[in-house]
Amino acid sequence: MAGAFPRHETSLDALRTRGRYRQLMPRDGHDFASNDYLGLAGSDVLRTAAADALARGVPVGAGGSRLLRGNDAEHQLLEAEAAAFFGTEAALFMGGGFTANQAIFSTLPQQGDLVLYDALIHASTHDGMRLGRAETRSFAHGDVEDASRVLKAWRAEGGIGQVWIAVEAVYSMDGDLAPLDALMALADADGTVLVVDEAHSTGVFGDLGRGLAHEIAHRPNVLSLHTCGKALGASGALICGQRVLIETLINKARGFIFATAPSPLNAALVRAALAELQQNTGCREQAWQGITHAQAEAKRLCGLDGYHSQILPVVIGDDKRTMALAAAMQGYGYDIRGIRPPTVPRGTSRLRLSITLNTGAQVITRMFENLAREMETRP
Repeated sequence: MAGAFPRHETSLDALRTRGRYRQLMPRDGHDFASNDYLGLAGSDVLRTAAADALARGVPVGAGGSRLLRGNDAEHQLLEAEAAAFFGTEAALFMGGGFTANQAIFSTLPQQGDLVLYDALIHASTHDGMRLGRAETRSFAHGDVEDASRVLKAWRAEGGIGQVWIAVEAVYSMDGDLAPLDALMALADADGTVLVVDEAHSTGVFGDLGRGLAHEIAHRPNVLSLHTCGKALGASGALICGQRVLIETLINKARGFIFATAPSPLNAALVRAALAELQQNTGCREQAWQGITHAQAEAKRLCGLDGYHSQILPVVIGDDKRTMALAAAMQGYGYDIRGIRPPTVPRGTSRLRLSITLNTGAQVITRMFENLAREMETRP
């Protein structure tokens, strides 16, 4: 008997043939795949914070949306502390970075506005733009001159609305950094809003882990997003910026209005993670020791260079070879995953190596030794 959904089965078969079929895998081996950059997710810091929060009566579930009965004191305390920590007028806690980006770009840019986005911006931003009413145009990745060209062309065509420039501080699949100084100058020159997704820089970059945009976050034409499920070890996201923008999201963002509020217990954990960033500066220093060691070993053992962050992509190109290399490295006991289109552009399938405090220097060195061997024997 034929399956009930033959078109879906055909589509999945095509993914298998092309080496792009995805399936869930358990955690196994040394961590080179997670975004738990400071090792907080399984730490005593957050375990203790969870026990303390439960002991003082913080509920596990919110029981409703924030605009109904789901608004807990922990949410409001977190938002006040996050605004103070990141240096902004206000902050809004949402269930995750994907939802937060959808909310930002479907709600804040208005009809007649332009969202000018980096070509490698995250999928969540694309989804938000599709739901929004503003026009959208891309610029070449990391190229401020191209961004300026696209912006000027839009103005020359009669565009008079607000422009919102969307970038990631640290790009999640390439590990490179946005040229924020030049982007800020462009934004200032045009009266443009700079929206910075700090997902992979929060906790790792900036004073006390405040992110790459921490020195400009206070400015009225900057909006920043800090996810809480990466270096902060919990889950959720914090949108930080001018109060009028936060209040607009509260009043108009469907992903906020109609969603059950994030767990109050999780808000308590994020509060504890932010406190840890401020109290334990050695954690971030230790993380950077591992990152710089990994960058040096990647160059020494594999000839891989040009890295700027804790994300070290090893671009292979071919989908099937990428997955074969990932499987080989998993066989050595390293949790390394292959990344394929549409997550990355065609022809750039890669191993995405993530350096965290969950993995020590000796393991990092052995991993690159094994990787060099496998890359040589699997041309």
